Amino acid sequence: MDVPGAPGAPGTEAPPAAEPVVARQWWRLVLARTSEAPDGPGREQTEAWESALEASGLPSFRPAGRARPRVAFGAPLAAGIAAERELADIVLTSTEPVWRVREALADRLPGGWRLIDLYDVWLGAPALAGQVAAADYLIDLGDADGARVAAAAEALLAASRLPRERLKGASVMGYDLRPLLIDVRVLEGGPPLLVSVRTRFHPELGTGKPADVVAALGDAASVALVVVSVVRERLILADELDRQVD
Repeated sequence: MDVPGAPGAPGTEAPPAAEPVVARQWWRLVLARTSEAPDGPGREQTEAWESALEASGLPSFRPAGRARPRVAFGAPLAAGIAAERELADIVLTSTEPVWRVREALADRLPGGWRLIDLYDVWLGAPALAGQVAAADYLIDLGDADGARVAAAAEALLAASRLPRERLKGASVMGYDLRPLLIDVRVLEGGPPLLVSVRTRFHPELGTGKPADVVAALGDAASVALVVVSVVRERLILADELDRQVD
């Protein structure tokens, strides 16, 4: 005789366990940002991007312990700096065609941002932030003396050390800019005077910042340089940088 509620009695079978939600597709976004894009605290920016991803309707993967999908950027971008090819990653729970991902995101990005390109990445690839090795910047120095700045750029690259100071919290700390400076050169033409700078992202030494490079140029040229604008042209991943060195 079956006893209602007893194990194995009719109608008491346990419901089938829900299949775990897993990551199926990893997309890398190539993004541009205007210098006027809103730039609040980091948490506000994170929420704006998570809201945009939710509004897209894409089947976003939510890591354990998170109620919202995650957008992982390659590197922080300082306020007031425009960008031409920033990198960010999103993960989906189903395999989607590129056209659908593009259309879902195109009109829903936070203000001042636009989607330039996207491509899928192997799910087992290392995290994006750990792969960023360098960045290219284009700096507008207005009516600065081109010959003087070009000579200063050569001096920086020829130096074995470039001692600098930077603020860290309430303290001033010394550091060597030279290992973080890969290249600096004055572009032909102008005015305005345009300077191309490539700086390194180093897990221990930190990041070469364009403002620090301009300050070092000014010291070497014995002139005060005024930055009109800065554009981060692109982020460079470690494997790409290695190929260029080879």
